Amino acid sequence: MSTPKFPPTPTAFSRLFASAFVALLTLSACGGGGGSSGTSTPVASNPTPTPTPAPDPIVADYTTEQNLCAKPRTGVDAEGVPFPDRQGTLQDEMKFLRGWIDKTYLWYNEVPTTVRMADYTNTLDYFAALKTPGTTASGQPKDRFHFTYTTAEWDAISNQSQDTGYGVTWSVNSVTAPRNWRVAIIQPNSPAAAAGLQRGDMLTAVDGIDFIYTTDATQIDKVNAGLLPANAGENHTLTVKRNGVAIDVPMTSAVVSIVPVKNVKVIDTPTGKVGYLSFEDHNAASEQQLVDAFTTLKNQGATDLVLDMRYNGGGLLYIASELAYMVAGPSSEGKTFDRPVYNDKTAPAPAVPFLSTAYGFSAAANTPLPYLGLNHVTILTSPDTCSASEAVINGLRGVDVKVDLVGGTTCGKPYGFTPVDNCGTTYFSIQFKGVNAKGYGDYADGFAPTCAASDDMTHALGDPAEGMLAAALSYRANNTCPAATTGFSGSVQMRLAKPAAKTIAIYPKTWAR
Repeated sequence: MSTPKFPPTPTAFSRLFASAFVALLTLSACGGGGGSSGTSTPVASNPTPTPTPAPDPIVADYTTEQNLCAKPRTGVDAEGVPFPDRQGTLQDEMKFLRGWIDKTYLWYNEVPTTVRMADYTNTLDYFAALKTPGTTASGQPKDRFHFTYTTAEWDAISNQSQDTGYGVTWSVNSVTAPRNWRVAIIQPNSPAAAAGLQRGDMLTAVDGIDFIYTTDATQIDKVNAGLLPANAGENHTLTVKRNGVAIDVPMTSAVVSIVPVKNVKVIDTPTGKVGYLSFEDHNAASEQQLVDAFTTLKNQGATDLVLDMRYNGGGLLYIASELAYMVAGPSSEGKTFDRPVYNDKTAPAPAVPFLSTAYGFSAAANTPLPYLGLNHVTILTSPDTCSASEAVINGLRGVDVKVDLVGGTTCGKPYGFTPVDNCGTTYFSIQFKGVNAKGYGDYADGFAPTCAASDDMTHALGDPAEGMLAAALSYRANNTCPAATTGFSGSVQMRLAKPAAKTIAIYPKTWAR
């Protein structure tokens, strides 16, 4: 469930069509063309209405149902702690979910009472239905961030900053044909880096199967297997087009370490030294990397900053707070960075302040953080700029730092949650909305860019000639958005192993992704 299929398989559509076809046959049998002579007029009847099933009961204390599993795990977890699972039933697992949602979900009173355990044969589908059907002002679903990971997968991502695959972030236009996927980011020391993949390469085939146009269910399964290898050591071949030439790229999957901070540099401009860094994940490893990056920028005399978060889907809220402090400096210290607003069943929690010392995720705990002390910053954004990344924007604006956005409208996730494991699945359900020092947090439809600009796949990230960075430098210099870059036309960004829709914020392990 947690690993996305790149297109939905035709099986789902076939099943829908079959249902419609059966309904058509039923209607034809019940009444149709010219009636025969001699038939009497039907007598109207008053059938007894079918009673509406009663809503499922909700356990008063959902924790009594936790770790009662239909298939208990045995052994120990990644930290050597024995699994707490006990023998239970599928209904026990569903009771836990229903009670947990009713107690902690931000919109618990909007969950339809028609969602009943008896109608589901697995917890994933049942959990997916336990959310509000409401919409935002623009008409999109209010809750687009209700999801799961297997606990093993989540532990690997959140605790080890690792992922199994090739070390590629793809820029994605569509998951259905025709598909135009291009390499956006390559992790250092990854199979993709070793194989020579380059930013802008267009994916055309996987293991010899056409990637752009295929709609065959069997081929789609094979493509997914090649794009999303389940294990390290798998051999697959990706075919890409570069400068009009098709290139076969054999690759072997591996456990890849995610490097979230890249391309740290200072750009000399006529109006001063502008720092730049690309930041792609608010994970534990990023804490030390951000400390190192801002130390470098400060030592090199940066007096302004372009922070590239176009591919950053979010992460730890404490990391976002530390980053915002490193931008703003002592003028923000102790002020509210993000205050969580919970449902009426949850006691208020303290606000997260601008943190001036490292929490200790990867940097030494309580180490004073370096800072630039800026009253202005430019952030590069896209639809994949989400959650904790948006909290940086909102938090800085809350203390009157001028934040210019260059690129595309952000994803729109002012929400966060504390994940919970039950029986080997980790569940993510929105539990709070974050607001800044001014009490603002209503950006469910995203932050619009100050200057719209397209993602430029023909240049490396950090190259001053790259479209979005060039637009940012130009706008900074003259407050004019270059005409050539207006109208965000970049594709939706999605990292396959962690799609933008699975975006989290944690106090400190509360995620705003």
